[in-house]
Amino acid sequence: MTEWGMGNHDLVEASPEQLNHKQVQKARKGRQLTLHTMQKVTRALNIAIWNCLNKEQKEAYFEYLHHWLFNYAKGYVAGRVDPNDALKAIVKNR
Repeated sequence: MTEWGMGNHDLVEASPEQLNHKQVQKARKGRQLTLHTMQKVTRALNIAIWNCLNKEQKEAYFEYLHHWLFNYAKGYVAGRVDPNDALKAIVKNR
């Protein structure tokens, strides 16, 4: 979220689910979350990013999965290259 220039409120506002600031703050601090909460935060992040992109950027955007964001999630691979690096700089500078 920090790399995208997003705050806690951006995720809570974008989420169609019941996601609160406390859950997002726990995720940012690195606290261990349940699988369901990890998925909620990941979906909210994808939606918040999607809302910041224009049509051409949306076509290039690769949606994140929970095991890409949380290093304690099953299936996490250290050193994975982020396919959205080019888009991060564009969105962060807005």
